[in-house]
Amino acid sequence: MALVEAAADLMLEGGFEAVRHRAVAQRAGLPLASTTYYFESLDDLIARAVELSGSREMDAMRARIDEITQADRDAAAVVELIIELLVGPIEGAAREHLIARYECFIASARHPQLQEVQRRLRIQFDDALGEVLRRSGRQVRQEGLRRLICVVDGAVVGALSESDPDPEQLAREMLSEVIDVAAPPLPQEEPEP
Repeated sequence: MALVEAAADLMLEGGFEAVRHRAVAQRAGLPLASTTYYFESLDDLIARAVELSGSREMDAMRARIDEITQADRDAAAVVELIIELLVGPIEGAAREHLIARYECFIASARHPQLQEVQRRLRIQFDDALGEVLRRSGRQVRQEGLRRLICVVDGAVVGALSESDPDPEQLAREMLSEVIDVAAPPLPQEEPEP
């Protein structure tokens, strides 16, 4: 729906503050009344926008994962894959998209409508990361997945809040320290004599 797409685009460009009835209707090219006709509240529209934004992100992530071949990878290569998927290059609009993602995480603590959306998206992110680890010859354990994601999330939020120009590098450094503990390589089979 055009209203949800408009709200998602506005949210990525300017955060939650940018998602207002008038701005959404104008971006969608629809009458102002359409935002209140189709949605119970602005929070309802925002929740749908968050879901659409997350689905777009997951589609892009899955497309990239489909390109990853099955191979044993060293820690540095696995870290690069994870950073690429969870953080991505942080230039221009991509930085704003990353900030919007983390704003959604924080907002879900105060907005019950976002909690369920974020929970579903988090499950999808966990599954995607698990697939990356499997294709990389790594052990996949739920607590390891959560640890890896929390390390990346913490590093990125910390860097963004300090106006660090390279949150990607901080996440890479932190992740490098825990990758072999959280997702150790699968044991190599010994060749038969």
